[in-house]
Amino acid sequence: MNKAKQSRVLIFSLLLFTCFLLPCYSQETGVIRELSGTVELKDSASSPFVAAKAGDRVGEDTVISTGFKSSALLEVGSTLIAVRPLTRLTLTEIRSSTGDETLNVYLQAGRLKVDVTPPTGAKASVAVSSPTATASVRGTSFEFDTMNLYVRDGNVSFAGNAGQKVSVSTGNTAVVSETGKVTNPVTTGTSAYRPQAPSGTEPSTAPVTITAAGGSPYSNPEPPQSPSTPSSPSTPSAPSAPSGPSGPTIPPVNDPDVPGIDVTW
Repeated sequence: MNKAKQSRVLIFSLLLFTCFLLPCYSQETGVIRELSGTVELKDSASSPFVAAKAGDRVGEDTVISTGFKSSALLEVGSTLIAVRPLTRLTLTEIRSSTGDETLNVYLQAGRLKVDVTPPTGAKASVAVSSPTATASVRGTSFEFDTMNLYVRDGNVSFAGNAGQKVSVSTGNTAVVSETGKVTNPVTTGTSAYRPQAPSGTEPSTAPVTITAAGGSPYSNPEPPQSPSTPSSPSTPSAPSAPSGPSGPTIPPVNDPDVPGIDVTW
């Protein structure tokens, strides 16, 4: 065996041995399964946004942006990401090895829902970061809108930029302030809480129930319409005096006792 062939065999053996000792990660891609409305993709910082379509592949450093009343369903390995309206995110890392997946997402604005369902015996590490917090999971379901976290299933490690970290379990929520401090999920909420929907979604038209001072609830009525001003009734004209019987006309005569005054009889 010549030296060149021996060198190739040695290099191959070293690579194979390294893969046994250390995970051999390869860069993977995701795919857009569904979309509606205006969804755009950007491959790099220098490229412009282009309209996305179902079936498009997305890789590391891809920016995904949804418009008003728009959404997208993104599949990356064993992770499904539902991108809500008016959302912008970047796939900062997509790696996989035998039985191990790593996905890091930066959520700049908006809201998304993440479902991580690795196959039996495999591990999927998913982290969603925002300007104020990071949610890290290994197989779970949660919603995140950069500040509010709601866990649908499993456990999420939730940390703010201030360094505090809490574990949020199924049906609970946690909130991070603008200063990066995370609230205690036990005292902040339950499964009834959901993150605020972003602009672009239709508001609920259900009536609001108000409790009166006496304790009985009632629904807020429609504001009464201003009654139209009734027209003023016309003022009746005064009745004319009845005319009496006509009598003979007596011509005026001069009073002989008062000069210059006429008396009519």
